[in-house]
Amino acid sequence: MSERNGARLSWTTLLFYGLPGFALAMPTIPVYVYLPSFYADSVGLGLTATGAVLLFSRVLDVVTDPLVGTASDRLRVPGGRRKPWMVAGAIIAAVALVRLFQPPAEPDAWYLLLWSAVLYLGWTLLAVPYTALGAELSSDYHQRTRITGFREGALLGGILAAGSIPALATGFGASEAQSLAIVAWLAIGAGAPAIALLCWRVAEPPRRAALAAAAGGWRAYRDVLHNGPFMRLLAAWFANGLANGLPAVLFPLYLEHGLQADSTQRGILIFLYFVCGVLAIPFWVRLSARYGKHRIWSAAMVAACAAFVWVPALGPGDVWAFGAICVVTGMALGADLALPPALQADVVDYDTLRTGEHRAGLFFALWSMATKLALACAVGFAFPVLDLVGFDTGGGNSADALLALALIYAALPVVLKIGAIATIWGHPITEQRHAEIRAGLAARSVSAGSAGA
Repeated sequence: MSERNGARLSWTTLLFYGLPGFALAMPTIPVYVYLPSFYADSVGLGLTATGAVLLFSRVLDVVTDPLVGTASDRLRVPGGRRKPWMVAGAIIAAVALVRLFQPPAEPDAWYLLLWSAVLYLGWTLLAVPYTALGAELSSDYHQRTRITGFREGALLGGILAAGSIPALATGFGASEAQSLAIVAWLAIGAGAPAIALLCWRVAEPPRRAALAAAAGGWRAYRDVLHNGPFMRLLAAWFANGLANGLPAVLFPLYLEHGLQADSTQRGILIFLYFVCGVLAIPFWVRLSARYGKHRIWSAAMVAACAAFVWVPALGPGDVWAFGAICVVTGMALGADLALPPALQADVVDYDTLRTGEHRAGLFFALWSMATKLALACAVGFAFPVLDLVGFDTGGGNSADALLALALIYAALPVVLKIGAIATIWGHPITEQRHAEIRAGLAARSVSAGSAGA
């Protein structure tokens, strides 16, 4: 039995598949957390302009996802269906990272728009085939959780490393711009060998027998819209992504102005949040094997809500009370990252059983679109609203402005997570249902093999 058909995947396969996630994730904190504040405050573009530019570049980015996903499903290119796109995306993203994190003396909004759009294109070319490849490495319900656990653990490790670098760099006298540039170059240095090792050591599974080439055009999207389990999962993922995106983009502002934490305390809190996410992933993976992936994901979101609800009650100086909240929400983040993509691989199997086609690239492209839209909506909503209520990144804010910051940072995410829980709780593809889907696909392959004999 091959690894892909259900045998336990080797540690080396999991390791070499997961390694690029470390480099891919390194720029995420700088891009999603520090970059908006850097261009809004340090560069001087302002909250509204920065929010509008990043929202627009994200909207442009969304258009590329289904194109890349469909292309990696359908086109035959030298080197495999997934890997060539990943290599091209890594090169494009590397150039854009350097341009964004080492801007000229007075970059304007057009500069930010251009290079953020190029960066998002590179990430799409890399991330969509990368996640689709992960879904194809095994067809087993629980092995898929191990695959996503390794990948997302590596992603969190990269986030953790990148989150620590700016604090360390500024501690040694580097400016904010210099610390962001250091992250960019370290990500490039880690990513090049990691992608090379994946291309060398992780084989792309062959296209399944008895499957037609993936259909394109409106037919493909019609089939996706009629995939009820996928649409349900996608809705929950988007709501939870928005719930996580709002705290992400406001994290530096809340720590500095809401809690009045100093730079050392901010670095410790960021480190604590992400290290708890990394350490909790094996815990969530084991629980999901016993109780089901969607139920454990729901339980993790409940825990995050129970912690976030206390944030508006905190005030200046309540740093260590907020640290306890970071522990719980960081652990919940581990479940947010490891479990939903494993559920996503299962709904791709359901589509394959319904249509006879295999198009993991398209499904993970739509998944990526939802992620990007959630993050775009977060920055496009949070910054203008704060601007509207008179919040000043320079300090001296009124009690009402600080309350608005706390409510957008924590209370609104609680409401969104409750909606996500209600949506995903009754997810129909359980372990038993997935076994039935796999049996149906196996029977189809046997039938096709007999017909061709």
